[in-house]
Amino acid sequence: MTLPLALTFGEPAGIGPDITLAAWSRRAALDLPPFYVLGDPQALERRAKALGLNLPIATATPATAVKAFATALPVADIGIPATASPGRPDESSAAAAIGSIDRAVADVLAGRAAAVVTNPIAKSVLYKAGFTDPGHTEYLARLSFQETGDPAWPVMMLWAPEVAVVPVTIHMPFKDVPQHLTRDLIFETGRVVARDLIDRFGIAQPRIAVAGLNPHAGEDGTIGKEDNLIVKPAIERLVADGIDARGPLPADTMFHEAARKTYDVALCMYHDQALIPIKTLAFDHGVNVTLGLPFVRTSPDHGTAFDIAGSGKADPSSLVAALKLAARLAVADQRKQRKPFAALT
Repeated sequence: MTLPLALTFGEPAGIGPDITLAAWSRRAALDLPPFYVLGDPQALERRAKALGLNLPIATATPATAVKAFATALPVADIGIPATASPGRPDESSAAAAIGSIDRAVADVLAGRAAAVVTNPIAKSVLYKAGFTDPGHTEYLARLSFQETGDPAWPVMMLWAPEVAVVPVTIHMPFKDVPQHLTRDLIFETGRVVARDLIDRFGIAQPRIAVAGLNPHAGEDGTIGKEDNLIVKPAIERLVADGIDARGPLPADTMFHEAARKTYDVALCMYHDQALIPIKTLAFDHGVNVTLGLPFVRTSPDHGTAFDIAGSGKADPSSLVAALKLAARLAVADQRKQRKPFAALT
């Protein structure tokens, strides 16, 4: 890689600073790609002191980050102080977190960074400050549109060597899922997944296993009609589009070891149907990947963990996995001229 990864600060009161410092301190042993942090250098220095870490922090730019990375943690100062103490978000939290994301996306779209890696944010903190997007994924898609003028169809994929899963519907009450689940939504999601598995993950013919919505995938309509009326026609449309998709499959038999060998990604109908299996199999090293954007974005697959922030107990494994995967995908991305999918609906 000739360009560094842009790592966001995340929620200043959470474990983002902790795992960032821990990852950089083990950079050689873990063979990490070069990255720089977008945020408040003084806040990182305070957190390092609280953790008892004597490590150098250097104010840097994307252009100087690669060289600086070997001897100091490069930090691009975004000009927004982060004053929150570990476990105690304050009035600076939302501004610092959002400002870091904004700069990271601007850097990667301007060609100054290879990819965006995001530390965890606290959506409840952002909502109180007027944040209107449901989460990271949707906000990144909006930033992409504002910067490029191209609409994106963002898809959240949780990836680990053991399994990759995609929830078609994400952060909504379970009672609302059947009303939001449509043939077009399933098709669009599967199409984006297939393309990015080909282009970025290097899988020539991705195999997509599609879970049913209802128990036993509806048991041919006797336990709910949605699988026959919505899920099955969407799969047929994916197949007609040349995509290797099959289902709807009973979700309770999709995730044992033998079943996982038959597909590259599981397309699930709702949040917990996707996240329970990957967090069971790969809790410490799962990675959140946003597909469908004109740039690579990964993130640790965990939250802010306010209860252990500043304690030294935070495990950087998921961040390490996110950094390594971002570098791998960015190398593949540099070989192609990327544009997001426009929505068909």
